[in-house]
Parts: sequence; structure tokens; C-alpha cells
Amino acid sequence: MFWVVVILLPVLHFSLHVGLGAGQWAPDLLAVGLLVVARTVRTGTAAGVGFVLGLMEDALSILSFGANAMALTVVGILGARSRELFVGESVAFLASYLALGIWLRRGIHWLLTGIGGRDEALQVLFVQAPLAAAYAAMVGSVLLIVTGVWTGEAGR
Repeated sequence: MFWVVVILLPVLHFSLHVGLGAGQWAPDLLAVGLLVVARTVRTGTAAGVGFVLGLMEDALSILSFGANAMALTVVGILGARSRELFVGESVAFLASYLALGIWLRRGIHWLLTGIGGRDEALQVLFVQAPLAAAYAAMVGSVLLIVTGVWTGEAGR
């Protein structure tokens, strides 16, 4: 069940963002899936998964090709390394882990996007990114708890 949910998160992400055209209104389920996988696999595997997911999202980007790939690769690496620093199974840990990872992804993406394709730093890094991270962390936490993936009841 773990891998089914992990595979369905990117499918749901692209269905919401592209298929339904929700764009910024849809949560970042791509990063949620990557962060969950990063807690269970080795660092190199998490980086590879982040890179592939980033390339898939960059295929839809016009102005900043490669920014998503780099951002998700770095988030995958840091997510995998977080296993060694933080041990947590609580809902508060899950929500904060997801929110921080998604905020970091948005920040790295902003840094790597060309000047013509990005908004003002204060607005993006301290208004849009935290709101998007909180929203995606809330939705991701609910999905992972309801499916039993985070608690381990789904079986890995």
C-alpha cells in the first residue's frame, strides 16, 4: 500500500495541476510524495526520484527548465538525510517535516528561476511559499494518515 500511495501522489499532482487546471490552487503533492519516499530510501535513490519528478514538472515549464529538477533533487537529499537527525512518528512532526520541505523547495525554485520569471523575494519566500507549504502539508498529512502510510499500518 505504501508504494501505491507514493505512486498515486504524483499522478494526483499532475491531474490536479494540469488535467483540471487548478495550478496554484492545488497542493504540491509531488513534494509530499518525494518527502515520504526520502524517509524510507537511501540518499542517492531519493535524489534520483527527486530529479525524475522535477524533470517531469519541468517539462511543463516554459521559463525555468531545470529549476524544479534541482529543487526536488536537493529536497530529496535533505529529506533522506533528515532520517539521521530527526526521529519522529507524530502528526506534528509529519506536518512540520512536509511544510519545511515544501517551503525549501519553493525557495530553491525561486533562487534558480531567472529574473524574468520570478516575483519579488519577500512576497514569494515569506507569503506565498509558507501558505503553499502549510496547505500542502495539511493535505499531505491527512492523506498519509488516512491511508495509513505514515503510521506504518499500510505495510511497506
